[in-house]
Amino acid sequence: VGSPSLSRSFSFLQHSQQLKRSAWLAPAPHRLTSGLPMNIGVLFVPQQEAWVVERMGKFHRILEPGLNFLIPLLDRIRYVQSLKEIVINVPEQSAVTLDNVTLQIDGVLYLRVMDPYKASYGVEDPEYAVTQLAQTTMRSELGKLSLDRVFRERESLNANIVDAINQASDCWGIRCLRYEIKDIHVPPRVKESMQMQVEAERRKRAMVLESEGTRESAINVAEGQKQAQILASEAQKAEQINKAAGREANAVLVKAKAKAEAIQLLAAALAQQHGSAAASLSVAEQYVSAFSKLAKDSNTILLPANTGDVTNMVAQALGIYSTLTKPQPVKMEDEVPPAHADPQPPAAEGLKAEQASSS
Repeated sequence: VGSPSLSRSFSFLQHSQQLKRSAWLAPAPHRLTSGLPMNIGVLFVPQQEAWVVERMGKFHRILEPGLNFLIPLLDRIRYVQSLKEIVINVPEQSAVTLDNVTLQIDGVLYLRVMDPYKASYGVEDPEYAVTQLAQTTMRSELGKLSLDRVFRERESLNANIVDAINQASDCWGIRCLRYEIKDIHVPPRVKESMQMQVEAERRKRAMVLESEGTRESAINVAEGQKQAQILASEAQKAEQINKAAGREANAVLVKAKAKAEAIQLLAAALAQQHGSAAASLSVAEQYVSAFSKLAKDSNTILLPANTGDVTNMVAQALGIYSTLTKPQPVKMEDEVPPAHADPQPPAAEGLKAEQASSS
């Protein structure tokens, strides 16, 4: 009973080892490689392809485009690498931003095989490795940015992902040329809040523009009113100046006419009988009135020596008057002395008599 079970277990182990050996010897699935050609001794390699040849299981050489010769049964074409630029769709994945917003993001990766030897023996599946590296790098880069910066800095984000992939894939013989983010999907609630934020920002801009327009219009209106008031005040000032100049001119003319008429009347009165006596009486009255106002406005007063002698003061005033009026009758030299020389003493005597009687 024991021997058949042992034989079955031994056969199972042999079968499993054969499966493992076949798995090891079978070529790994590569999307970067085309179908492996058979070695018939004479091979034609297409342009922009590199064929990796193994001789008895060991790397032998890389066939260049064109005519190549191989030894059948000893040489085997193990890998076929395309040297063209390859486009790989990075599957959609979730990533969390710096402000804890979950995003669904996918992208497109552009790469090229630079070293067929490293691409064949450096990594098992270059395409899968680069895709996983792009996803992890994308998640790490998105974790450093907030949601607003993700939309604003897509170019810098793509450049950072390309640099990170090139640093890691250098030993694989693959170079990442560029990476582009295709779509960024945000949660519905976040999308609604973003739309509300945009609407609020637009309303704010509209209100700011409206307020600025109102302010500018108010400033213009105020400036116009200011200029109008300035012009109106200047016009009113000019009008008042003109009116005042006209009134002053009229007043001066009226005053001059009144003074001229007064002088004429005074001259006519003085020419009449007892005119000089009346003039002496008026001068005496003015002297008494001026004497009564002394020492009212100031403590410092300059007085003549004979201030109390009214008769002498009036005689002096009449003498000054006679001196001023003496040059007028120059043409009648014979008649002037008898006319003005005789009446003066009687006038002085009359004033003395009136002063004595009043005292």
